Order: sequence, then structure tokens, then C-alpha cells
Amino acid sequence: MAFIGFSTGALMLGNFQEALRLLEGTSMTAVELSALRLPELPILIGALPKLDLGQFDYISFHAPSRFSAGEEDGVIELLRQVPDGLPIIVHPDTIHEADKWAEFGNQLAIENMDRRKNEGRSAEELCRWFEKLPNARLCLDLAHAHQCDRTMTEAFRILSNFRDRVCQLHISELDSTGHHFPLSYGSIQAFLEIASLIPADAPAILESLNPLQGAEDELQQDWIEHEANRARAALGRCEVRREMPISPMHIPLSPASVLA
Repeated sequence: MAFIGFSTGALMLGNFQEALRLLEGTSMTAVELSALRLPELPILIGALPKLDLGQFDYISFHAPSRFSAGEEDGVIELLRQVPDGLPIIVHPDTIHEADKWAEFGNQLAIENMDRRKNEGRSAEELCRWFEKLPNARLCLDLAHAHQCDRTMTEAFRILSNFRDRVCQLHISELDSTGHHFPLSYGSIQAFLEIASLIPADAPAILESLNPLQGAEDELQQDWIEHEANRARAALGRCEVRREMPISPMHIPLSPASVLA
């Protein structure tokens, strides 16, 4: 059975403790601990030994999505404290010196990027990164692939070349500016086009932005279960139903919203 769950940053931006508390009342079996902003990294690393993660059969760790070359050594030093069994998801455009990341071996997972970036968007660009980091694996972000090519042809090419490297998925809806939203029927249908190529046991991490932050726990947990079922449908792991999710236009974005 494939594991499914959420990024803590999608559920509760910058508040992994609250995201984990919210997930306690759900059927989620996977979680991605998110430190997308650089200041969040030492806080999350420091909390790791004390976190109760017993609910989850699959756990990954998302490195910051932006840091300078001068900050790279400090980021790597902190990431060395991530337990060996947890994949470390990294955006290729954040890597300044690939040799410094080689020590992570297959714990490192390169994520394919959206069209705002100039690295890691296509099979060819990913190939160059896997030449630099031959032991690294792939975090396949379906929303990024869909934004780059609405026909999902590039996603097909990425999977044709790197299916054996896929260690987890990112699933959500993505707008033209890079914001992640709940899944639409259209994106579910697009993802189904290449679902048969995706490893059946690949853990799925949702990055759909929680539109109900601050609401009662029961409402948020119902949304979590609903969105997880839509992700299963997008992967061909359950029946597709054509009820529409909350519109991205109705989701308030703060100035601090993450473009991941």
C-alpha cells in the first residue's frame, strides 16, 4: 500500500508543530517536515529528536528553497542531523556546489522545478543534476511538471528516464505564479495521464495549501481526508469523482506565502 500525507508547510505555514497536531486525527500515513524558509531550518532540526512521528510510516524532510552560496555550508551542516532514513528533498537551483551534497548519497532527492526556475524542469536538465549527483533520487512534483507542460509529455519523459529514482511525489494544483492550491478536476485528469508510469508504492505528499487554517479541527481534518482522496484519484488509486474543490480565488494568501 502506498503512503499518503501532507507537507507540514502546506497545512500550517511555518508551524510544523500545529500541522503535526492536526494530522493526529487523520488517516495520513506520511508526512514531509518542511523548512522551506532558511530561518525555519535550525528550529525544525532542533525539534526533530522530540517530535512524535509514530503515526507515520514514511517521513521526509524538505530543505530550504532559497539560500546563498555563503549560507550553503551552514545548511549542509544542519541537514547532517536529519536521520539517515529520511529523504532530504532539495531544489536543484539552491545547490551552489554539487560536490558538497554528494555525502548525502541516495538520501538526497532532487525535485523537478516549475517554469519560474532555470534548472531541473525537463528530463535533460534533471539528467545534468544526476550526472553531478549520481546517487541522488527524484522527488517528482506533478504540479511543477503540469505547469511546465500541460500535455504532461515532459512528465512522461521524466518518468521514462528516471522512474527508478522516484522516492516520493508532490501533488497539488499550481498557478502561473507558483502558488500551490487544492486539486482541481482538471489537474486530476492530467495526472491520470501518466499515473501508470509512476511507481505504485511511491509515497504521495500533498502540497495543497490548507484553505481552512484557523477553522475548527474537524473541518480542517475533513478537508485533509477529502484532498487526500482526490490525490489518490489523481494517481489511479481510487475512483475519480467530479466534485470541485475550494477555488484558489477563495484562498487568502499572506505576503509570506511560500512559492515552492
